Amino acid sequence: MVEKKIQSLVDSLELLPHPEGGYYKEVYRSANTIVKSALENRFNGDRSYCTSIYFLLTSDNFSGFHRIQQDEIWNFYEGSPLLVHVIDKEGVYTCHEIGMDVSLGLFPQLVVPAGAWFASSVKNKEDYSFVGCTVAPGFDFEDFELAERSLLIKEYPQHQEIITKLTRI
Repeated sequence: MVEKKIQSLVDSLELLPHPEGGYYKEVYRSANTIVKSALENRFNGDRSYCTSIYFLLTSDNFSGFHRIQQDEIWNFYEGSPLLVHVIDKEGVYTCHEIGMDVSLGLFPQLVVPAGAWFASSVKNKEDYSFVGCTVAPGFDFEDFELAERSLLIKEYPQHQEIITKLTRI
């Protein structure tokens, strides 16, 4: 049943494998751009005002630790609650749980701040999480950095266990 739902989402939404794990499809990129001279120095070129993707993660996979130069807004759509693991710029680790059951303290939206390392995993076994991610200024793969396990552990040795679990390289 779950496998059929996952395959249906992948097929009907034309989702592609994402470099950090899971599947995605860009569904929105604003027509207008912000010129490089109007952006902070951390950006290497012009950026769209905003971008948005669908993101599907299964319990037999994870989204590896990575960071981007922009805030990223996560919106929960369906499936298992999603665990979003964040190591902020000060080195504080927090595991956020997003989902629809507000009676359990879950919220359907989360903002990951620019420059924070983050990863995600599906809470329930044999399940999936389907979410949307919105980035402003718009996402560009030049702004994407996939964590190298040894370097991230060297920077945050106190989080070695979760870093080892949620990195691939």
